[in-house]
Amino acid sequence: MPQGPSAGNPVFLAPFQKQFVAGAMADGIAAAVLSIGRGNAKTALSAGIALGALLGVWDDQRQREILIAARTREQGQTAWNFCAGFAESLPLEIKRRLIYRRAPRLEIEYEDQNGRHLLRVLAADGKSALGSAPTLCLLDERGHWPIEKGDELEAALLSGLGKRGGRALIISTSAADDTHPFSKWIDDPLPGTYVQEHRPSPGLPADDVESLLVANPGALHGIGSSLEWLQATAGRAIARGGSSLSSFRLYNRNERISDETRDSLITPDEWMACEVSELPPRAGQVVIGIDLGGSASMTAAAFYWPETGRLECLGTFPSRPSLLDRGQVDAVGDRYVQMHDRGELTVLGDKTVPVSPWLVEVIKHVQGESIAAITMDRYKQSELGEALDAAGIRAPMAWRGQGFRDGGEDCERFRRATFDGKVKARPSLLLRSAFADAVCLRDPANNLKLAKARSNGRIDAAAATVLAVAEGARIAGRPRAKARVSWA
Repeated sequence: MPQGPSAGNPVFLAPFQKQFVAGAMADGIAAAVLSIGRGNAKTALSAGIALGALLGVWDDQRQREILIAARTREQGQTAWNFCAGFAESLPLEIKRRLIYRRAPRLEIEYEDQNGRHLLRVLAADGKSALGSAPTLCLLDERGHWPIEKGDELEAALLSGLGKRGGRALIISTSAADDTHPFSKWIDDPLPGTYVQEHRPSPGLPADDVESLLVANPGALHGIGSSLEWLQATAGRAIARGGSSLSSFRLYNRNERISDETRDSLITPDEWMACEVSELPPRAGQVVIGIDLGGSASMTAAAFYWPETGRLECLGTFPSRPSLLDRGQVDAVGDRYVQMHDRGELTVLGDKTVPVSPWLVEVIKHVQGESIAAITMDRYKQSELGEALDAAGIRAPMAWRGQGFRDGGEDCERFRRATFDGKVKARPSLLLRSAFADAVCLRDPANNLKLAKARSNGRIDAAAATVLAVAEGARIAGRPRAKARVSWA
């Protein structure tokens, strides 16, 4: 090892590292993708592969060219330093053939019977890679490159690899959302791509030990951060909240979450503070929030009792495609199946959810309860109004917009209610998933409106909950009319 607490000791690969090397160097693989928490030696491992490519261990082509691409020159220097450090342990006859250059570019040159071979570092600028014909490329921290320049550089590198049948190593902690190109490499891999992702299930506490080890498998093998350090750092991040907690989840837990908390409706940890093991009773009137989805999105209903703070939520998908197939398309695996098994998600209809029969089921869920209001998005007022009439439902209606005016008030009222402990729900995978995907857009006046964090995120349950809780807060804040009695 060239650096760290184990510097000077032989390198032994952990099982997850052996798995990546075997997968990346297998026949027919053109790109190998590794997503893992920060500090698990992904750069060091990939730098070792890059040095082997320079020396002809994996490929004996003439005049080999190995490119290390990073967001900045300083970041690329980390991988270059690992290559140079590993090279110090090589036999003397090989070291004599190595030439190191630090200016104007970071380069390592090696000469053997097949000619001169070059390893060099590039910053995330696509024009710097044009005209190259690499045999191996290392794209370091791809999930955090600038979108436009990063896409240019990736395209230039991959097109160059095609000239000589080269390979790409694409490594990073998770990108902030599913729309990022690095996320697409994982969720929708091209033929000839090997993918290895160490990302825990969403919505878990930041200090959950099992999920920490999923994102940081090196902790069990003396690689990077120890489990004790991760737990202590998680505790500090939870106590501080805000950007500290979001950054810990993004970098150390390898979760797809924005580290800019200003755009979050509510963080997963703030929501989990609302979860209770025993719900308060159904007392007083209930407010029903409805978010009507289309063929692809979910349809959801939230039930909120302002008097006790009790919250219940149900989601519904049409039956085609199946819940498992939807989960694959939405990049959540079997999460929808788990929701169905827990009784949080139902299936109704064929390719779309029939609105009128669904509303009947919604009312049945609170049969016998006094309904204070049914609050809905007025964008679909005509469709919902017709369905309510067809179902014979009679109750006070509250139509709300989803723009900055109504949306800003509803989001703030919902936040205030959760922070004041006026929202209590059972642990719900449906709501955890929805709030993890829910963000807020801000206008110049700092007004909010609800939006998705990723294109295929399903925030319908969160939208219905915001509508119900906000309307419940308005009802609770209204003065109660007092009866007056007069005697003649």
